[in-house]
Amino acid sequence: MSALARLAPPRLLRALLPAVSLAAILAAIFWLQPRTASYFGLNLLLNLSIPIALATIAQMFILCVNDLDLSIGGYVSLTACITATWLNDTPALGVLALLLCVVAYAAMGALIHLRQLPSIVVTLGMSFVWLGLAVLLLPTPGGQAPDWLRALMTLKPPYVPFPIVAAVVFALVVHVGLMRSAYGVVLRGAGGNPRAVERAGWSLLHVKLTLYALAGLFGVLAGMALVGLTTSADANIALRYTLLSIAGVILGGGEFVGGRVSPIGAVMGAMTLTLAGSFLSFLRLNPDWQIGAQGAILILVLALRALINRAERRAP
Repeated sequence: MSALARLAPPRLLRALLPAVSLAAILAAIFWLQPRTASYFGLNLLLNLSIPIALATIAQMFILCVNDLDLSIGGYVSLTACITATWLNDTPALGVLALLLCVVAYAAMGALIHLRQLPSIVVTLGMSFVWLGLAVLLLPTPGGQAPDWLRALMTLKPPYVPFPIVAAVVFALVVHVGLMRSAYGVVLRGAGGNPRAVERAGWSLLHVKLTLYALAGLFGVLAGMALVGLTTSADANIALRYTLLSIAGVILGGGEFVGGRVSPIGAVMGAMTLTLAGSFLSFLRLNPDWQIGAQGAILILVLALRALINRAERRAP
């Protein structure tokens, strides 16, 4: 047995890796900027982690069935534009438009399943559709967040900053629904062993519709949260969320195949990536290098996970 496996059970190490990564980046920020270790400091650091965490959860639902969504960034941008315009000016029309977005996402999942199309190709094409609709709706940055949404996103609960409260709520709700419920087992099983799910009498089409609809719903919530924080919208406001969401799921312990995901880990991964941006800013790193540095952090964590997986395979 390797030295890594002797220190702690590999399965435990793999489960703790997202939390350890988050704690490490947070400790580094506190060391660089001690004033951030406060209620207001944490609130500022983690504010933008809320929409990223929601987009990461959306991506996680897609990965449950071994698909990959390259359109979530454009989709979040579109829902943000709808929130800052129609939802603010004509709430009924805005709610209807957001519901139609969720339906369209579910339909995209059905199309991928029924026609046996590669999810990467379909979602990449849809990313241009979402972006085009966002540009048509809001050609220039603008709009305004609804007052109730702005008030919600600027809540200041006692003792614990709102981003942490929101992250815990999202993680626990999705964890219970996906990891602890009977139907959640079916949803995850569609990625791990689809034939067994079919033999048990479940429809894979129904499963994909459900997961893509859930992804669409959380994408809508991500767009709304982003507008609540920024108070306005832009057609390009969330395009980087596509790669961030994929990285967040993988950083949180998810796998590209097998329906292996972790809602709590995905939220931690999203928060880690958010903090990584702040950490690199505190280092006064050139913005052109920050994305590359974030990728290096992801590769480091994945390398550690590969070592843990190897130790787990060797363990008796």
